[in-house]
Amino acid sequence: MPVAIELHDVVRRYRMGDETIQALDRVSVTIEAGEFVAVTGPSGSGKSTLGHIIGGLDTPDGGTVRVGGVSLARAGDRELSAYRNRTVGVVFQSFNLQPSATALENVMLPLSLARMPARQRRTRAVECLTEVGLADRMRHRPAQLSGGQRQRVAVARALVTRPDIIIADEPTGNLDSERGREILELLRRLNAEGITLIVITHDAGIAGVAGRVLHIKDGKLTEWSG
Repeated sequence: MPVAIELHDVVRRYRMGDETIQALDRVSVTIEAGEFVAVTGPSGSGKSTLGHIIGGLDTPDGGTVRVGGVSLARAGDRELSAYRNRTVGVVFQSFNLQPSATALENVMLPLSLARMPARQRRTRAVECLTEVGLADRMRHRPAQLSGGQRQRVAVARALVTRPDIIIADEPTGNLDSERGREILELLRRLNAEGITLIVITHDAGIAGVAGRVLHIKDGKLTEWSG
């Protein structure tokens, strides 16, 4: 199976006042295409930073990050923008939906940024919302949707560009146990269809079904098989 993601000696530091926080400390890991990987660790351990770097939302201070043989650490703004729009989809814990837009409009947004023609944008967004079970909620705005439905919209938005990789940051963190199980089953189905899935989580249930678990503490990475 081809390599999807390679990190070698990745370092990320943040300044907080006079203090330097070592979010990632020489992290090295390889994730194969099609894997389901859970990233666990206490709050502030660096797990979200790892997800952001793989997602092209943040850049390391040292080390190398390669996805499909392409270096993200050396990519310019235009290359990173293309990567975020075509290769990777990110599902945020806080959903990050536009409150004044319908579910359909929220899912269409990445395609608008990619300048896809309007009719194709709509068709693709409808397909994705149907895939996540929201065919009857497309005209609803986020405030009219439950937490689980909003998370499904966020998943549909991540799917709409047909990414090879999905990174989900605490996808069940704001949901009750039943809605959390529904989102987990949805993510597992997407992974079974071939998408490389990286889930950042405190949820032991997700870690228990992942193919592999990466654990971060104080910016250092350990791992074990699922």
